[in-house]
Amino acid sequence: MIVGSLYVTAGAILVGVPIGILTSVFMAKYCPKKIYPLLKSASELLAGIPSVIYGFFGIMVLVPMVRNGSRFLKSIGVIDQASKGTSILTASILLGIMILPTIIGVTESAIRAVPTAYYEGALALGATKERSIFAVVLPAAKSGVIAGIVLGIGRAVGETMAVIMVAGNQPRMPESIWKGVRTLTTNIVMEMGYAEGLHREALIATAVVLFVFILMINLSVSLLKRRDKNA
Repeated sequence: MIVGSLYVTAGAILVGVPIGILTSVFMAKYCPKKIYPLLKSASELLAGIPSVIYGFFGIMVLVPMVRNGSRFLKSIGVIDQASKGTSILTASILLGIMILPTIIGVTESAIRAVPTAYYEGALALGATKERSIFAVVLPAAKSGVIAGIVLGIGRAVGETMAVIMVAGNQPRMPESIWKGVRTLTTNIVMEMGYAEGLHREALIATAVVLFVFILMINLSVSLLKRRDKNA
């Protein structure tokens, strides 16, 4: 379950972080003024959708999509066995969508907080608009970008309901992104209702492991920021 949580979280990061950062750059530097209010409202609305609705979306849209995709890949010989749709890949895609509002909101605020002189100075030195943004503005907003990513990781690690609905909930060592998995949070929710004695203590220990996992992420980010300041 620890390995499964790591796989699902890593997949969510691979899906959500690039899309979130690029969307933030578009909203802060490229988005027309007429479209911006609609796009901003849409990103904020995503943050308010209950996780069970995300799970329902995953069941109705993502699970069939992954199932059909795996069948196609099997037919052309890329993979050996087709997926049922409830898998690590499905959970990763869904969590990647769920962490987008957090990453977009924090990263956009960080980009807008960078002084305009940085961007204008890069343009004055002959850099293109894209190079000015990605080589000057984004590095200057790195602390805010990292904060958004960490908050997104926290959301991905702690998410339960949506993962229960699309991950398959199979308590085994993950073998492939096409197979089902059970994470730490889903294990606690599924078994706490009837657990007694040693079983209940084991679930409490699972929660402690999850808590330590979150602390390690925050500590790693703090050390990274301290190293950047010393450099």
